[in-house]
Amino acid sequence: MAKVEERQLSTEEFVVKVKDLPAFKQLKEKVDDIAKNASWFEKYAWDNAHFLSGCVFYAAGLAFLASSDFGRLLVGGFLVGLGHSIVTAKIIHLSAHGAMGESELYNKFLSWFSGDFVGLFPAEAGFDIHIREHHPHTNIIGLGDSSTWRMPMLPGPVYLFLAPVLFPAVTPLVGASLLVKKPLKLLAFLVSAGLGLYTFVAIMVHWCGYTPLGGLVTLMLCRSLFSFSYIHINIFQHIGLPMWSQSSRPARLFQMASGVLNLHSNPLLDLAFGHSLISCHVEHHLFPRLSDSMCLRVKPAVRNFLLANNLPYNEDYYYNRLKIFMVDYEKLMVNAPPIWHYVGLQ
Repeated sequence: MAKVEERQLSTEEFVVKVKDLPAFKQLKEKVDDIAKNASWFEKYAWDNAHFLSGCVFYAAGLAFLASSDFGRLLVGGFLVGLGHSIVTAKIIHLSAHGAMGESELYNKFLSWFSGDFVGLFPAEAGFDIHIREHHPHTNIIGLGDSSTWRMPMLPGPVYLFLAPVLFPAVTPLVGASLLVKKPLKLLAFLVSAGLGLYTFVAIMVHWCGYTPLGGLVTLMLCRSLFSFSYIHINIFQHIGLPMWSQSSRPARLFQMASGVLNLHSNPLLDLAFGHSLISCHVEHHLFPRLSDSMCLRVKPAVRNFLLANNLPYNEDYYYNRLKIFMVDYEKLMVNAPPIWHYVGLQ
């Protein structure tokens, strides 16, 4: 078994006996065996049903927003927010990884639909940031260190509890800025996002009875409902954990085990974001092409393997992480993170 010893020195270090560190291949073989014995239905049916449920929630919410009854309006706003989160957080995430099915074309369509058309964020830019940077370089300073989520100019309460309401409105602006050096792809995104926004505002006007401006504002407010939790989970699961320099990055198994955290399962968050973003984030980082259903299925094997080899397996409650970030906001979100050093003892 790997023996990991943490020492508090002038620079923080993980001292690891390299000869005892298990190979990633050992864990991969266990996970591959589980995946090999799973049917297509077990791998993908739930996630595709989840996608359809998100569309149903969205449509039902828009129908409720056509009412003049305050209670129905609240229900409608909640359903639109929930449907928007399922489609633009869970589905775009899984489809970007090719985890919604075995068809590459199908995954690309879902990425475009949930990203460019509904979420107003280019799937192209999301792929570059998430697949090419964040995953291979998780918690490596200057590469996949989640620094894009830091806004040190904002006080903690504003960042955590007020700014997220603007998240849906600024998303297309940020997305477009990431494509300025790719004019053709920028044009394609602007057409897709423009068509998507026009479609939803037209529904708000012609079906729900709003003015164009009122429909747009109401739509953005509803879409922001789960933006608070979306921003929170993206910082809770990496920031505050060991960050590594490129020169001292650890072996991949240790990098993911030490730099990723699972939030304990929560029915509402599981529904809005999926297991790979909530309770199976460690498993997702180790095996990013697995669907949500499969991440949940392999979780016991991954957890037992890491703990049996004395490797980190980080877990915490959403509320606990929120308290930590409220108390230590400046340390975690304003100051530069301390760099950990991976020291391998032969």
